[in-house]
Amino acid sequence: MSENKALVVISFGTSYKDTCEKTIGAIENDFKNTFSDRKFYRAWTSGFIRKKMLERDGEKILSPEEALRLAKEEGCEDILIQPTHLLAGEEFGKILSALEPQLKSFDAVHISRPLLETEDDIKEMAEKLTEIFKDIKDDEMAAFMGHGSNSLKLPVYELFNETFKAQGHENFCVGTVEFEPGIDPALEKVKERKPKKVYLSPMLVVAGDHANNDMAGDEPDSWKNQISALGTEVECVLKGLGEYPEIRGMYLERAKDALEK
Repeated sequence: MSENKALVVISFGTSYKDTCEKTIGAIENDFKNTFSDRKFYRAWTSGFIRKKMLERDGEKILSPEEALRLAKEEGCEDILIQPTHLLAGEEFGKILSALEPQLKSFDAVHISRPLLETEDDIKEMAEKLTEIFKDIKDDEMAAFMGHGSNSLKLPVYELFNETFKAQGHENFCVGTVEFEPGIDPALEKVKERKPKKVYLSPMLVVAGDHANNDMAGDEPDSWKNQISALGTEVECVLKGLGEYPEIRGMYLERAKDALEK
């Protein structure tokens, strides 16, 4: 391990410990193994979740600013920043803005871009998702719950649905839990296709609060219950994207690109 090289993996965070280790932890382990010459630092952006983890479990998790400060104190001058965020949305922008003053103090800075920044990125992930869910039959459906954002340069979720169609997977669709388009693409697709069964899965790094409550919860407005109300069987797949090696590999590729450039 080099004494002056650092790797900071920045996630939003989650208080769901099981999914944390299967997703964020799995991503981090891949990075530790791939970039074993770098000192590793875990950082979470959510102050609420960091506080909850400290009070509930006695676990101190660094903020991104604290992680950079510690890396600098420990003699690191070459730093690789790897966000686990999917989108170049508001949250990602806040991270970069907050860290910019500190990053100027390092000799070399490498920042990986989010997974879904270009149309080619969307096509790549769509291909991986259809391969992961390849056992879904033509008379069934897969509906993914994305987070959503009001500050994207690309119409990410619309492009996903167009891409699934173009790739011949018209029984796949994506909606959002926040902002547009909401659950509508899934409801419209169910009404149109009348599938025997719908598999619901989060298009989120972790299967946390949104997946367990907004998607699979018992409230009448959960995705599960709204789709069930249309007379279709629903099965919830409570696995975050971080559980899939195919998706984790996309993060590694982003990091390698950042180091090369």
